[in-house]
Amino acid sequence: MIAKIIVLPGDGIGTEVTKEAVKVLRAVAGKFGHVFSFEEHPFGGASIDSHGIPLTEATLAACKGSSAILLGAVGGPRWDNRPVDIRPERGLLRLRKELGLYANLRPVQVHPALAGSSPLKERLLKDVDLVVVRELTGGLYFGTPRYTREEGGTVKSVDTLEYTRIEIARVVDLAFKLAGKRKRKVTSVDKANVLETSRLWRTTATEISASYPGITLEHMLVDTAAMRLVSAPASFDVVVTENMFGDILTDEASVLAGSMGMLPSASLGDGGPGLFEPIHGSAPDIAGRGLANPVGAILSAAMLLRHSLGREEEACAVESAVYATIAAGVRTPDLGGSQTTEEVGARIVQSIN
Repeated sequence: MIAKIIVLPGDGIGTEVTKEAVKVLRAVAGKFGHVFSFEEHPFGGASIDSHGIPLTEATLAACKGSSAILLGAVGGPRWDNRPVDIRPERGLLRLRKELGLYANLRPVQVHPALAGSSPLKERLLKDVDLVVVRELTGGLYFGTPRYTREEGGTVKSVDTLEYTRIEIARVVDLAFKLAGKRKRKVTSVDKANVLETSRLWRTTATEISASYPGITLEHMLVDTAAMRLVSAPASFDVVVTENMFGDILTDEASVLAGSMGMLPSASLGDGGPGLFEPIHGSAPDIAGRGLANPVGAILSAAMLLRHSLGREEEACAVESAVYATIAAGVRTPDLGGSQTTEEVGARIVQSIN
């Protein structure tokens, strides 16, 4: 059976890192006897430049008909002055919503060879292995109404933070299922001392936990979680939280791994294709210079193999090749190395073959 993979290179370094991830997937197909087809579509700023909108109906249809989607990164200063609904990021929000991708998985592991690349003390990084499960289709990013207007001489802006119990329950339930295969601990992050939606979040998480008696649930305020991520990161197993908190906390967690370029992510729903992307942005300041770290995109390809194609052995092979490459000192400048994006990608492909 042919697995159809839609590639959305996006903007900036997105085109560079997805290129290396596709090379790795081709190597996996060759070694394990699979057939993967790749179909590339403009997305984000690139789609605005060519079609006037960040996500076309043709691209959306192709994504819906695929086995999985591999995304680079979107956005950049050149599109910042566009109307809000025609910015690159709006295309990404719509794609997640249209595909029902309500859960974003962001694993954070620290390779021993990179412990010195983190600003944290090495003793704090020992045994760090956590997954953040971020709710992806609700909260402030999708709230209505949203507006800015002048009222009585005062400029007023409104964004709406809204969650339903169903939206919370499904992502929390997924977090418990993941924890059952790991260290059996879930940390639910909220701001229940201030926000009504967080009080609903905390109540719902407690209710869901009753179905998983062998798994520990702890509630934690987001400010405490932000502090503990850098003071005791090894204390976490599975962290589940709402959309904006998850967005911020996972960027903070990237310092544990030594570089934002190291972290992958998977956006999943109840069936249908998943969306896989590194957590970093389009980094226009280094685009086209061969400086981008492709590891996050390549590890995202490993998650694609695992979660959308059901290929655990192949996913492990990619991860092992990445770790062997890092251990050998083959790294991009963000990790203190001197290799280019393509050179790191080529070494990982070589390790797979």
